Amino acid sequence: MARKDLLDIASLHREEIEFLLDQSTSFKKLFTRSVKKIPALEGKSVLMLFYEASTRTHSSFEVAAKRLSAEVTNFNVDHSSITKGESVRETIETLQAMRTDYIVVRHSHSGLPGMIARQTTAAVINAGDGAHEHPTQALLDAFTIKEKFPDPRGKKVLIIGDILHSRVARSTSTLLQKLGVEVAYLGPGSLVPKYVPASIPRFTDYEVAMAWGPDVVYLLRVQMERQDVQFFPSVREYHRVYGITNTRLAEISDRGIYIMHPGPVNRGVELCDAVMDYERSLITNQVENGISVRMAVLDWLTPGGDFPKQESYVAPQRASSTVIMP
Repeated sequence: MARKDLLDIASLHREEIEFLLDQSTSFKKLFTRSVKKIPALEGKSVLMLFYEASTRTHSSFEVAAKRLSAEVTNFNVDHSSITKGESVRETIETLQAMRTDYIVVRHSHSGLPGMIARQTTAAVINAGDGAHEHPTQALLDAFTIKEKFPDPRGKKVLIIGDILHSRVARSTSTLLQKLGVEVAYLGPGSLVPKYVPASIPRFTDYEVAMAWGPDVVYLLRVQMERQDVQFFPSVREYHRVYGITNTRLAEISDRGIYIMHPGPVNRGVELCDAVMDYERSLITNQVENGISVRMAVLDWLTPGGDFPKQESYVAPQRASSTVIMP
């Protein structure tokens, strides 16, 4: 089934996820073999519409688009008419007049990328909306895990930290479960939602959570900017109770557990400095894999209008004629 937009993970079929992960593998092989640019999106334009500050996601999408030969325009919100009171709808009408083909949008309000998608014929990619979704982060997380576990079914991923405010936790746990991965949450009781799917164990004690037997520990950034009240006494206390300390890292190393983090890392909060040199840390892999995953997403989506919902699933076909090496 052709798709115009990528707004969330929940609406993706498993076959679509597998297709995107396979294409990500192909794109990664391509640019690691010194083929840095291909003409898949030649003549197309990608607009970066970021209402929230971002370094990793923004730069990753920009590099991905340029490697596909697309033209990239960065919309500077700080210097736009938005600061003069222009509504998002008026902004989109202006952008629509520019005939852009893809819009990559990040916003602090949940659901806004979907609203934009309904008002434009451009393909819209949600690069993070509030505490709602971050679909390409989930895809790159799954891709990173599959590089270590080609068949991830039955593997266990423990997500630690600020689950309540995390769009990453929501998207990544949804996608991993679609792939047959077991997911559990660990964090302060105030930061782990009381109502989570029954299939996701909810822990508040580190030792009990580790006894669950994770293959991957996924640390979330403590998002102070999204917390309107203080959910724990101090960052030092958080690190002691829920962070990966030097002692805990030694235990994790003995058990051969992988460590992931979406970045940016708060050293001394979620993890100690030694984690960055840990041989089973996949944090750098996640950054690198973000480019190939976002190349796959851009190449897959089809701008130009809405596509009707279909009850039966049809395996996706490549929109471009680019030949990807196996």
